This record gives sequence, C-alpha cells and structure tokens, in this order.
Amino acid sequence: MTNTAIDGDESMITAAQEADTRGNDVQGIHDDRDDHDDHDDHDDHDDRDERRWFKFHSKPFPGWLYAVFFILFDLAAVAIMQWGVSQSSTRVKLSSPTVGWGFVTKMWTQGNFVLVLNLLLWGVIYLIALMLINWFWIATPVFLAIPMILAVIEHFKVRIRYEAVLPSDLSFLGSNKGSLLSFMPAGAWRTIVGMVAIFLAAVVVCFLLYRVDGRSGRMVRFDNKGMGICVRMLLVILPALCFGAYISQVSTVGSWAKAFATALGDKPSMWDSVYDAQRNGPIVSFTRQLNPRIMERPADYSEETMAKLAERYQAEAERINKTRSANMTDSTVIYVLSESFSDPSRVPGLKVNKDSMPNIRRIKSGTTSGLMLSSGYGGGTANLEYMGLTGMSMANFDSSLTSPYQQLVPGEHWTPTINQMWGAARFSEAFHPYEASMYSRQTNYAKFGFSHFYTLTGDDQGNDIIKYQDKIDKSPYVSDAATYRSALEEIAKSDDNQFIQIITMQNHMPYHNWYKDNDFTAESTDPAQPLEKTETTSIETYQKGASITDEATQDFLDQLDELDKPITVVFYGDHLPGIYETAGADANNSLALHLTDYFIWSNKASDSRGSNIDNDAYSSPNFFVAQAAEHMNAKVSPYLAFLTDMHERISAMEPPVVNSIQGWDRIPEGQSLYLDRNGKPMAESDFDEQTRQLLADYRLIQYDITAGNNYLKDSGFMTLPGQ
Repeated sequence: MTNTAIDGDESMITAAQEADTRGNDVQGIHDDRDDHDDHDDHDDHDDRDERRWFKFHSKPFPGWLYAVFFILFDLAAVAIMQWGVSQSSTRVKLSSPTVGWGFVTKMWTQGNFVLVLNLLLWGVIYLIALMLINWFWIATPVFLAIPMILAVIEHFKVRIRYEAVLPSDLSFLGSNKGSLLSFMPAGAWRTIVGMVAIFLAAVVVCFLLYRVDGRSGRMVRFDNKGMGICVRMLLVILPALCFGAYISQVSTVGSWAKAFATALGDKPSMWDSVYDAQRNGPIVSFTRQLNPRIMERPADYSEETMAKLAERYQAEAERINKTRSANMTDSTVIYVLSESFSDPSRVPGLKVNKDSMPNIRRIKSGTTSGLMLSSGYGGGTANLEYMGLTGMSMANFDSSLTSPYQQLVPGEHWTPTINQMWGAARFSEAFHPYEASMYSRQTNYAKFGFSHFYTLTGDDQGNDIIKYQDKIDKSPYVSDAATYRSALEEIAKSDDNQFIQIITMQNHMPYHNWYKDNDFTAESTDPAQPLEKTETTSIETYQKGASITDEATQDFLDQLDELDKPITVVFYGDHLPGIYETAGADANNSLALHLTDYFIWSNKASDSRGSNIDNDAYSSPNFFVAQAAEHMNAKVSPYLAFLTDMHERISAMEPPVVNSIQGWDRIPEGQSLYLDRNGKPMAESDFDEQTRQLLADYRLIQYDITAGNNYLKDSGFMTLPGQ
C-alpha cells in the first residue's frame, strides 16, 4: 500500500476486502480491531463509516469528472460577474461593448480569449479555496459565494452610478462602511433575495453531488497528516504567489503579466469603467488597476532634498511677488475644456472653404493666447484635464500610467489641485453634460474638492443634474451654448469668487452629418490624393460644429462681460478630432496634429482685461495656472513660482505623440516632446544646466505628490501668499 491514498480508492479496496471475508452483509458491520490498527483518528472512523453506508449506492467520481466540475463552476463564477456589469442602461454611452454570449463567441469571431484569462484568474482563487478546505463539495459553494457577493455589489453600483467597482472602493471596508448604503438602489432586496436563492440552489446541487460521490470530495489525503498539510499549503502558496505576481506586474508595460494579459485579449478601455469590465471581465479590469507603476523614484529623493527644494522655490515666489499686486482668488477663474476644439485650416494637406473660428481668432488676437501642445489625438481628454487642474505633466509619468484619473487619483492620499486655492469646497463647481462616471470624474472631483459636479446623471442621490440639455439638429450631444448657459446661471447668482470647471461635449466624435444647412466644405490640397467620402463627411460635420462652438463661446464671454465681478477664462481645445486619416498617414504631421488653440481672457470688471503676457505662443495645460497668474498679475505660491520658471525654459511638454487615437495600454514609445517658445522641438540631451535642474525638480515634485511620501504637503509649497 502506497503512502498516499485517495479516499475513493481506499473505499473500494476496503469494500472488496470486507466482501471477501464477510460476504454480502450490506449492513456494514464495523471491524473495530482493523480500524484501530489502521487509523487512530476519530475523523477517519466517521469517514469510513460514511463510505460503508454508500458503498453499494454510489461510485467514486473519477478524477477527470472533478476537472469537468471545476471548469463548470469556474465558468459559473465568470458568468455571475459578467451579469453584475452587463446590465442594460438607459443612459447615453459612447459605445456598446460585446457582452453576454458575445463574451464567449468573440473567441472564434475575433480571436479574443479574454474569457480564458478570466477563467484562469478565478480558477486560481477556486484552487486556493479547494486546498484550504480540502473538500470539493464544501469548498465549491464557499468559492461561488465570492463572485455572487461581488456581482451584487457591481450590479448596485452600476445601477446607481454607472461605474464598476474600483480598487478605491476598498476604502468602504475601512472607515466608510456606512457609505455602502449609498450603493443600495430601490428594490435592492429583490436582487439580494434572488442571489441568495441561487446560492442555496448551488448548495443543494453540491450536497446532492456529495451524496452520490463515493469519494466524498476529499481532495488531498496522506497517511502522514503533516505531509498532507504541507502539500496542501504548497498548493495554496504557489497559486497565491502567482496571482500576487500577476497583480503586481500586469499594469507595467513590458512585464510578463502585461504581455500575457494582452496576448489573451485584454484591451483596456479605461475611460469607462463599466465598458472596461464588460469588455474584459470585472476581475481583469479590477486587477489591472491595483498596482499601477506611477514614476521611477528619483535617486536623490529624500525629506532633506524636498525641504531644500521647497525653500528654494519659496525664495523664488518672494522674488516674483515683489512685482505683482493682485491675488488670484480675488477673481473667479473659469477653465473651459472645449471638446476636440481646434482649427481645421491648420491641418496639413486640407483645404477648407471658410474659417470655422473667426470669433475665437479675434479674441486670441487681443489677449494672452497661442497654441497648446496636446498629448492626445482623438482621445485622452481626461489626461489634458488632469494636467490643467494639477499643474503636473504626463511626460513625467512612467509609460505604464496612461490614465491618472483611473490609475492614480483614486488611491492618492494627497491630491492638490488649483481649485483648492479658493479654499472651501463651496467655492469650486464643475459642469459636464455627460455621464458623471466617465473617467471616474464623479469620484475624483469630490476628492479634488468640488462641491458640485453638474452632469446629465447627477450624483448618487439624483442631485446636480445639469440644468440645460439642448442639442443641435441630429447631434447626440448637449450643445456648448446649453453648457455655457448652465454654468453662467450658477456663476451669476453667486457673490463669491470661485473656480469653475467646464468640460463640453458638443464636438465629441463621431461626426455623422448632424447639422442642417451645413455649407462647410473640405478637400485635399493634393488632387492625386483626394479625401475618402467618410473622411470628408466627418471633417465637414466637425467644421460646422466648431463654428457653432465659436459663436457660443463669443456669446458666453459677452455675458461674462456684463457681470460686475472680475472673471478670467482659460479656454482650450483638448485635442484634435481623430478624423484626419489622410494627414495622419504622414508621420511628419505629428506635431501639427497635436496643436490646439487656447487663450486666457478677462472680463471688463478685471484689471487684467487685455493682458498679453510674453512667451504665450506655445504652451501645454500643466502651465496654464502659472500663465493665468501672470496674466492676472497675481501673486504665486512656491509651486506656481516653479511652474513659472519651468515654462520660461520649456514652453510646452508632453509625452511622445502619435498620429492615431491613443490606446490605453501605454503612453507611446519614444522621447517626450519639448517645445521652445518658437514651437521648435528640443532634445533633452541639449538642455542647459538650469533647464536640467528645473526638469529634475519637476520630477521630484511630481514624484513626492503622486508616489512619494508627501514631504511637500505641510511645507507651504502649495500655499498662496496671505492664505
């Protein structure tokens, strides 16, 4: 007899021996002497008694059948989780992923095996449960309870907030348990009761299978108990280590885990957490965000280094403030991120019949303005938005960090943004005529310190619904005029100075001949390379939309001019629309396809009306706050003093750019793009000593805030004079 025996085999051997020696006595008379000789453990007596009771009523399941059951229950876990996020929604969405049965069929229709990746991840958890409990028919319902509970939570969160469960939600398990009730929609008890019923049905199925399984479901058994425990622990530790290694590496570009997930079909879609979970599976999208690689730690990073840095820029702020007389927070500052706004006439190889932005062109000529270097093309809005609100640059982040709003901000302990300079949350409001959950904005804006975030869907309680939602002709998006009107009413009724964030949606892709009486035309400058019909339609539709934005923006500024309080507007297009296929085919057009328009304008009640600062021809959104302070002649904090100095040396900076809509796997490869004040690219290897020092300081500052120990938090580095 070998040292290792599976229960079913031992049962069969025992039954055969007893049949030979004592005949066909089905009552199963106990042989106490043999039992005491073979096993002293009381649990073994119980197991053998039970096996004798079943020995003529059941046969042990073969090993292959256990494997089949393992796969079936593993599939059940994946299906349950997909149910949690695959509900239909009446809310508008940019696109609809393949869900339901399509999650399976895309293996042979698209060659996408992300289902297999989900099965592997859940399978590891299943295996660990089996080894810990060591009884198949007990461990299985325990395992199934995990996805059932998580699926119900996903179901509730998607219904309430149209947002999947994120790693940041783990905070609810700590000090915010009471907030879990905010995820409970009306009629939640029906879902809970239904899932409990399904779980009980699974328990019954497992019990019946246990009763007919002559093996009783015991997984691992050794005569030597210590050996059995060691083997089981090994089968727990090894899968757990593999799972942990996967989580720690899957967010890092170039890692084995990232390559493995990509090969099986993981396609990050991080602008929409529900879409991402539907498309790739909740466990895949969740684990991808658990351990993002943010930045490489600077070699000289330390508390002493950061203290000296803060002291250095405190002195620089004092120097700058000697020539400035205003306070930024004595005015209302409005950031307008105009979706996809840019000048079609600047696109290489494109001939247009008339100007789409005559008003904005005129506004730019009389105030601080220029071209903004964008990291995105046809997408990446939230990254530009993040840079504008924080003053930090995507160029400093690791290439694996493609979306700070999803991968970084939810887990940050300290998230300084420029609206916080105005003090209490009631002085910060935001407007966006779309889903509150897109790019996790609802969660992030609360963290940034905005008291209200007005959207189409509002907050969890149905508040903060944006007031005006008019659309133009066949366009599916709220017009810029309606968005401006919603914001203007809130600005006008407040006597306080505020920070206002506006993100428009009117010119979002796609463009399908939406507008009536559209007399804009576009054609190629090269007769030998004419535009395709779909490209022409998209461009001409976009031109009309841009002209409508131009008129609405002029009207918005005119109404701000009528208000008797100082207001400064920072207006910028986040990126070009991803419709210029002909121009995009030429790599030499990369820079041109990443330059949008921006201006900084002040109303009649402002002392800075008509200001036009030096070095404004080129910029990037991380420098806007420093430029706004200079435009307003406003005093600066040490942080704004640093950004002011940085902008003097590098006018614009972004990570490498590409002529296609950027995916969500990584920031494009190559050197970061740096522009001088004339818009000429600069090589980092050619920087002088002062520029090198500033860039090194930038990385230290950004690392301390996003990935470091927050040494700057209590140093006054972000504090304006007089605060």
